[in-house]
Amino acid sequence: MNQIRPLPTTGYLRLPDVLHYFPVSKSTWWAGVKSGKYPAGRKLSERCTAWRVEDIRALIAQQEVAA
Repeated sequence: MNQIRPLPTTGYLRLPDVLHYFPVSKSTWWAGVKSGKYPAGRKLSERCTAWRVEDIRALIAQQEVAA
């Protein structure tokens, strides 16, 4: 069961958390990043990518305005 968690004010989110707040599939997310529709993540290490909370907030707000 998905628990409602408040979006942090600042910081970074890993992909599972991003998809919790912006529910699309992983493949849809990565296609959107590649096309520029979704924000690019930041490489924290070779195998670790994270997204700024501010970028995810802006994406959610943009989608709410478009709806």
